[in-house]
Amino acid sequence: MTSNIDMQDGRTNTGVSEDSLRMVSAAAINDEPISDEELRPHALDGFVGQPRLKAQLQLFLDAARKRDTAPDHILLAGPPGLGKTTLAMIAANELEVPIRITSGPAIQHAGDLASILSSLDAGEVLFIDEIHRLPRAAEELLYIAMEDFRVDVMVGKGPGASSIPLTLPRFTVVGATTREGMLPSPLRARFGFTAHLDFYPHDELEKLIERSSGVLGVSLGEGAAAELALRSRGTPRIANRLLRRVRDWAIVHDLQVVDVDDVRAALALYQIDSEGLDRLDIAVLNAIVRNFNGGPVGLNNLAAMVGEESETVETVCEPYLVREGFLIRTPKGRVATAKAWSHLGLEPQGETNGEDVSKLF
Repeated sequence: MTSNIDMQDGRTNTGVSEDSLRMVSAAAINDEPISDEELRPHALDGFVGQPRLKAQLQLFLDAARKRDTAPDHILLAGPPGLGKTTLAMIAANELEVPIRITSGPAIQHAGDLASILSSLDAGEVLFIDEIHRLPRAAEELLYIAMEDFRVDVMVGKGPGASSIPLTLPRFTVVGATTREGMLPSPLRARFGFTAHLDFYPHDELEKLIERSSGVLGVSLGEGAAAELALRSRGTPRIANRLLRRVRDWAIVHDLQVVDVDDVRAALALYQIDSEGLDRLDIAVLNAIVRNFNGGPVGLNNLAAMVGEESETVETVCEPYLVREGFLIRTPKGRVATAKAWSHLGLEPQGETNGEDVSKLF
C-alpha cells in the first residue's frame, strides 16, 4: 500500500494553538522521533479497543473484498485522538489499495477538490480529515462525485463558460469529523457506513499502552500501564504522549523498568494528577470553588480569573471536566460538583456545592 499526502493538509500548519501546548491535549503533535504513524497498527486485528466498531468494519471490508469492488463511503465520527486516521489507513491496508490524504481546511476551492478527485485511481481511498470544514462549493462537488462518480469541470468564464462532465473510476471516500452535527444532511446521507468512536475504558487503554511501550522500547513494571491509563482521559493519543514523557523520565534516570512510582513522579513534573487533570483544569476548578464558593459563575468571569480566553476554557477544559463530573453547566453559569470539591481536598459549602443544583435550571 502506498500513501499519498496532500502537502496542503491543514495539519502541516506550523501555528501552535493553546490546546496543542497541553500534555493532555488530543491534538496531534508531529515533532517526535517515533511518530504517531509508527505507533499505529496496520490491520484491524492489531487495533486496540472499539470492539463493536471493529467487528462492523471488518464485515464491511470483507464483503467489499469478496465482491471485488470498492466499498461504500465511510464516515468516522468522534472526539479527536481516538483513532479515526488510524482506521482510515487500516481500511486502505485491508483493501490493499493506495490512500490519498487531505483535510477540509486544506481544500480552499472546489477546483482543489476536483483536481484531487480527477487524479484518483480505481479503488483508491480518499481520506478527508475534518470533512465538516469543507467549503460549501467543494461539498456540492463531492456530493456528485460520491454518488455518480463524476465531476463537472467548468471551462471558460462568464456567460461563455461551459460544464464538461468527467467520469471518475469508482473510489471510496473516508471522512473523519469531530463535529458530525456540522455535516450537511446531503453529504452525510452519501456515506454507506458511519462509525462512531467512543472514549476508551481504562482496561483498553492499558492494553494500548502496553503495545506502544514495546514500539517505544519502554519496559513497564506491574501497574505502570494501568496508572498511565487512569491519567489519559480515555484517549489513545494522550496515552501515547504521556508514555513518551515517562520514557524520557526513564532515560534520564537510567531506569531499566518503569514502575508505578516512576509514572507518578514523571507526570507530577508535568502537573498531571491522578484524574488526568492538568494545570489549567485545576486552575478552573480552584477559581470556581475558592473564588466563587462553587458557583454559579459566568464563562467570562471564569476565564478572566484563570487568565485565559473564554473560548479556551469552553472548548479545551470544560468538555472533560463536565464528562468526568467535576463541573456542571447551568443557565446561570458553571457550578463545581461535590467531586470537584473533594478532588481539591475541600468540604462542599453553601447551596451550590454540587449536591443539589436543580434550582439553577
